[in-house]
Amino acid sequence: MKLIIQIPCYNEAETLTVALDDLPKKIDGIDEIEVLIINDGSKDETVEVAKKWGVNHIVSFRQNKGLAKGFMAGLDACLRLGADIIVNTDADNQYCGEDIEKLVRPILDEKADIVIGERPIDDTEHFSPLKKKMQHLGSWTVRVASDSDIPDAPSGFRAYSRDAAMRLNVISEYTYTLETIIQAGRSKMAMSSVKIRTNAELRPSRLFSSMFGYVKRSMVTIIRSFMMYKPLRFFGLIGSILFLVGVLLGIRFLVFFFSGSGRGHVQSLLLAVTFLLIGFQTIIIGLQADLIAANRKLLEDVQYHVRKLDYDKDTEKRKQTEESL
Repeated sequence: MKLIIQIPCYNEAETLTVALDDLPKKIDGIDEIEVLIINDGSKDETVEVAKKWGVNHIVSFRQNKGLAKGFMAGLDACLRLGADIIVNTDADNQYCGEDIEKLVRPILDEKADIVIGERPIDDTEHFSPLKKKMQHLGSWTVRVASDSDIPDAPSGFRAYSRDAAMRLNVISEYTYTLETIIQAGRSKMAMSSVKIRTNAELRPSRLFSSMFGYVKRSMVTIIRSFMMYKPLRFFGLIGSILFLVGVLLGIRFLVFFFSGSGRGHVQSLLLAVTFLLIGFQTIIIGLQADLIAANRKLLEDVQYHVRKLDYDKDTEKRKQTEESL
């Protein structure tokens, strides 16, 4: 059983060594533990620090591409390197390295394919009261959108089985945390959560410059993901509300019409027809989007099998090369 711990990095030379030193060297049930960093266009000495520490693998971008693309590039590299379990953690040592064993245990026990670390948000001192409330609100919204019970959706401290990692797709260029939970929940992957510890803040978060920016981008990601994975429910709800408004306006006009004052309320009739048409068209859009979503599921299944053949072939070649040496 091979575990690869991946760490996305962007100008992390000052904190990377602390995070690497905190990683576990041995876990019961794991035969090999390797470390991979994703150098997301760093301008400092991040790569040099990683090499000096003895990191096993480095994936480098020539320019910054963002957390989401870095995460997916890391998964791709880990799968090609034969990882059975992949753990994602941060380079600023936000999460306690010893808790990686907690993350991988449900996967080792075959109880889950994805495990997400639940931070003690309310007890985290460097989180402002507003940030704590927004974290809880965001997690609740993701639970509704994904039909899951994950209490800390924005947490980047998580573990994936090999099979789950091969099924993931990230469209967002901002972050992978919310979208992957919604995708996994809608795809009925086995997800669980474990309580973890956090360390003192070494530097401010670089993921967002303001709380408003974080909320805006997160909501866009959630809505977009919900539209992708449950389009009929999304557009059907909107269309039904618009159609109902049209019906109510139509009833209002008919009441005035049969009471003999319909001429003075023609605007209600025009508005009712407008809402009825828009509502009907929105429902039709939902039906079309649902058909597209069905095709997407078929394509994802094909993609999964292609990935499996590709990654397993690379892993087999690598093992044969190591044996020959």
